[in-house]
Amino acid sequence: MLLWLRANLGTICICAVLAGILALIIRHLLRQKRQHKCSCGCSACPNSAICHGAPKAQKTPPRL
Repeated sequence: MLLWLRANLGTICICAVLAGILALIIRHLLRQKRQHKCSCGCSACPNSAICHGAPKAQKTPPRL
């Protein structure tokens, strides 16, 4: 078993690094989706209003 680990240590390290990078990318995409953002440049897209809807107006507290 130890001999196999020594022979494949480089491959195991590279796979671990790639899996970590993939996990970070997925985490980033999920956070963007939760915040209703997109990763593309939707400013020039004619359907951007349909995809994301109109921006919500912020509520102001009532004046006393």
